[in-house]
Amino acid sequence: MHTLDQLRSGALAGTRRLDLSCDLDALPPEVFDLADTLEVLNLSGNRLSTLPRDLPRLHKLKAIFCSNNPFTHLPEVLGDCAALQQVGFKACQITEVPGTALPPLLRWLTLTDNAIAKLPPEVGQLPALQKLMLAGNRLRDLPAGLADAHRLELLRLSANQFAQLPGWLTELPRLGWLALAGNPLGWHHAEPAPMGRVPWAQLRVVGLLGEGASGHIYRVQQEGSTESFALKLFKGLVTSDGLPEHELAACQAAGQHPALCTPSAELADHPQGTRGLLLPLIAPHYTNLAGPPSLESCTRDVYAPGLRIPPPAMLRLAHDMADALAHLHRKGVMHGDFYAHNILWDPASGQALLSDFGAGTLLPVDQPGVGRALQAPEVRAFGCLLEELVAHAQQLTDGGDTGALADVAALARACLDDNPAHRPSMAEVAHQLAAALSPSGAG
Repeated sequence: MHTLDQLRSGALAGTRRLDLSCDLDALPPEVFDLADTLEVLNLSGNRLSTLPRDLPRLHKLKAIFCSNNPFTHLPEVLGDCAALQQVGFKACQITEVPGTALPPLLRWLTLTDNAIAKLPPEVGQLPALQKLMLAGNRLRDLPAGLADAHRLELLRLSANQFAQLPGWLTELPRLGWLALAGNPLGWHHAEPAPMGRVPWAQLRVVGLLGEGASGHIYRVQQEGSTESFALKLFKGLVTSDGLPEHELAACQAAGQHPALCTPSAELADHPQGTRGLLLPLIAPHYTNLAGPPSLESCTRDVYAPGLRIPPPAMLRLAHDMADALAHLHRKGVMHGDFYAHNILWDPASGQALLSDFGAGTLLPVDQPGVGRALQAPEVRAFGCLLEELVAHAQQLTDGGDTGALADVAALARACLDDNPAHRPSMAEVAHQLAAALSPSGAG
């Protein structure tokens, strides 16, 4: 975080990103001294309820974050910021979203955890809109104009009040990441297998492994065992994907699969009542395949520069993930966040594990047509991964490898078909990749 002293002294001259969280109730006028360079303005965690009318003087501003401030409506002045592409107002007190508050170049809008009951029709008139995050609001429907949002790729509707979904939702040509849990849709779900429970008193915390949007992950040991596990303790907050209980339900329904990082037990009797899951501890040679999307990439993950994946490892990774998704779909689970940054892989072999069920949705078992339609966006997300894997695969001289790359590229195109009804199922995709992976199927 930057400080007001730094800002006022001129020490931040020329900066492209400004982070101020210092109990502000108004935007400091010195911010405008940065107008010729400032692209990202983070004002989260203050006491702001308005933004100044001359905000458009920040003519290079591409992203603004105002989460955890007491705004009651999305400021209309945002609509006058000509270069603004990303707007984030999570966990405010917003009840109203004026259509005039939406900037013309908007690509990424986050309004998670507010009290919004209705969106303006102008949301469907944003030609660049790719990402719309609305979990934890009071929405019952969506503007009909969103049916024409042909660039929309990620949509978070968890923990709202939808009793039914618009028919056009699963027809959006580029939608690949969708979260719907926690709405009164009246769907019937398959009963998951019961999960064991481990009392908190039987666990010894060894250390913190990491932190995600929905919780902290610790290394723990169970009483009477030398084996270590991972324990995820939920924060109990609304995340951009949804609520912790939705993640837990998706994990339970998913069950076990060699390429899924699913829990073996649920935590019981935590002294603060915190919910948690006991997970297998992933071997240290597994690493994240990529990092999450950036402002520039918006919906696509960011890979390490120069990453090259040998075709045999690429095939193994692709097959493992296709088989994992096919398993989830058979179990009536939509992962909702199928991304490379949620994949752990072994670079030596290509073996991979899919994690993070925070956006998981349980599909209706009594409406198979609806279930199939809701799986099609996830097939597109898998197509995005295949496209990325091919781009990072080493171009070796072996003819078999070249043939395998061409086959995977063709499969990616089928998964990315703009007509969701024309895409293959994940079971069909997994079958094709299994054939490509076998010695007789290569090349």
